[in-house]
Amino acid sequence: MRATVIATFFGVFLTCTYTAKEATKKTKKAKLYVPQIDCDVKAGKIINPEFIAKCPPGCQDIKHRVYGTDIYASFSSVCNAAIHSGIIDNSGGKVLVQKVAGHSGYRGSFSNGVRSLSLPRWRESFLVSEGKPRKGVTYPSTLEYSSSKSTAVKSEPKKPEQDLKGMKSADTSNTSEKASDQGDTARKERQTTPVPTPGTEMATTTPTPTTTTTEPSTTVPQPTTTPAAPRTTAAPAKARPGLHRGRDMGSSSVHPAYASVVAAAASAQHQEPVATFQSAASSPVHLAMEIDSWKPGLSLFDTGFSSKEELNPKPLESISQGNQNCKVDLSFLMDGSWSIGKRRFQLQKRFLGNVAQALGIGSAGPLMGIVQYGDDPSTEFNLKTYANSKDLRNAIEKIQQKGGLSNVGKALSFVNKNFFLDANGNRGGAPNVVVVMVDGWPTDRVEEASRLARESGINIFFVTVEAAAQSEKQNVVEPNFVDKAVCRTSGFYSINVPSWFSLHKVVQPLVKRVCDTERLACSKTCLNAADIGFVIDGSSSVGTGNFRTVLQFVANISKEFEISDTDTRIGAVQYTYEQRLEFSFDKYSTKQDVLNAIKRISYWSGGTSTGAAISYASEQLFSKSKPNKRKIMILITDGRSYDDVSVPAMAAHQNGVIAYSIGVAWAAPDELEAIASDPAKEHSFFVDDFDNLYRYVNQLIQNICTEFNSQPRN
Repeated sequence: MRATVIATFFGVFLTCTYTAKEATKKTKKAKLYVPQIDCDVKAGKIINPEFIAKCPPGCQDIKHRVYGTDIYASFSSVCNAAIHSGIIDNSGGKVLVQKVAGHSGYRGSFSNGVRSLSLPRWRESFLVSEGKPRKGVTYPSTLEYSSSKSTAVKSEPKKPEQDLKGMKSADTSNTSEKASDQGDTARKERQTTPVPTPGTEMATTTPTPTTTTTEPSTTVPQPTTTPAAPRTTAAPAKARPGLHRGRDMGSSSVHPAYASVVAAAASAQHQEPVATFQSAASSPVHLAMEIDSWKPGLSLFDTGFSSKEELNPKPLESISQGNQNCKVDLSFLMDGSWSIGKRRFQLQKRFLGNVAQALGIGSAGPLMGIVQYGDDPSTEFNLKTYANSKDLRNAIEKIQQKGGLSNVGKALSFVNKNFFLDANGNRGGAPNVVVVMVDGWPTDRVEEASRLARESGINIFFVTVEAAAQSEKQNVVEPNFVDKAVCRTSGFYSINVPSWFSLHKVVQPLVKRVCDTERLACSKTCLNAADIGFVIDGSSSVGTGNFRTVLQFVANISKEFEISDTDTRIGAVQYTYEQRLEFSFDKYSTKQDVLNAIKRISYWSGGTSTGAAISYASEQLFSKSKPNKRKIMILITDGRSYDDVSVPAMAAHQNGVIAYSIGVAWAAPDELEAIASDPAKEHSFFVDDFDNLYRYVNQLIQNICTEFNSQPRN
């Protein structure tokens, strides 16, 4: 009997154990369902702050644009960015996407068969990594998309009187994104926000647990301290050749890839905010973080991060205002290779001292730093180390020669990634200029490093001394290296000097060129190189409330640009049957003044003569545009014109005006296409309701920047 009971008990125990194991197996085998996305899906179109998605095959296509390297602007194709980063190939696969804060600059590059483009800055970024779930994070099986149609989730539509009220008292909440800056020379901590489960309401803010990831070789300084960074010492000296021409023509090593500094997103937002006149209470849920349209000092792009360790500046004996007609941030790449010899190195130092004196160094004028290169580059001093010509000249005299090869490409990569940083005295509003001193020819390739530097907005000048003789040209690593490196091949960016002993003759010509900010083509970006004229429909069908919404749209676009006399300028025309110049390009030179002027535009009311308005804008605005500016017309209308638009639009196009048309409600699609520049689908937009105009702010700026980046180089 006892044996029977024991056997029964043991049998029950085995059965329970087996059942438990099977249940555990089933639990372990439960897999995450990964949603599939199309090749053209941009990260900014997906609401979820962190998700895993499956990319289909065949996404490696130029039409799926990518902006950035390692960290990508949110209007990049997710799948093509993953191919660019090497996470997947053209056969597709799973990708983990993490949204992070906007970045101060996105560097284009060619990687894994994909050419990414550069962008000065953008509101939101994302990272891609291997499509494996992170521990403790729940991933959605269905992705939430932000729609560009009127059926998108939104709050109760605002009334015209609310628009007007919001115009008078734009009290909106200003949410700043903050992240903690900590790190040493080998790692950086980044906070990320885990994804909310699919059941989470869009308007709900998810608490933010902190996870820690590590990125290589990035140093982030504390904002309130200035860590000392001693000058990099030269490598042990190699055997020095006996003759000036005796170069070691060895292959150079490639500079390690730049680890971008990223800021974590503080909360999950599916679309970046744009400025609005409404109060936050009546805003759509995804504009909960919007900022006041009439506080132009606030930047949507500011991340609050410094990306590199700064040099500890020497105490300044005196500070000069400097030559205010030459406000540039200047870096000289000084040739410290053995081929130059001691005597010529001294002549080079004397030349740099004379340039510093001729420039008129000062806080309101040019600032100058020096990087010496040989086998490896090192910063002698940065932009904020010296603020007057006398101290700078004394410091130049004390520079010791490094020796080594003439690795110019490596030096350009170093400057591009490390020199022009806020922590090193970069002022942002001043053009970035690099002058490369070369004895003979470089011992590495410069084309790719120069391209990346140019795409970052750096103007590269070359001063070459004693170029290769005919018998020496077979030793040159990269023929025509100067033409491959500079912004324009017109000769403006390059000076060849036959001998170091005649170098003093080019001091004034060089100073004149680097101070000619109107001709510094590489400093021009899509945000600071245009004359933008708004042509605004003020007809009776628009109505007072909707007209205020149109002005809100105009302000939201304007505030994204860098506005000044020398940067982007804004003008505006309002039209009905007649036309009125609200303000010209040269009327206002600050962003605040422009925004205030837009705010003051009064509603006119009347008929709709769009063709006459285009002709009027061509004559009153764009005929007075500066020669070096891109002329951009943005026309907003809500109905069919009483006159012909095609002939005036064609005339504007032929005069170099790039036309964008935005139609609302009853606007005629055929007229919008006739007004728009080619291709019309990238220059014309239609929205069914004035309240949805804000949705096209990002798209419009993206198209303007894409078109700018595609311009030929010479």
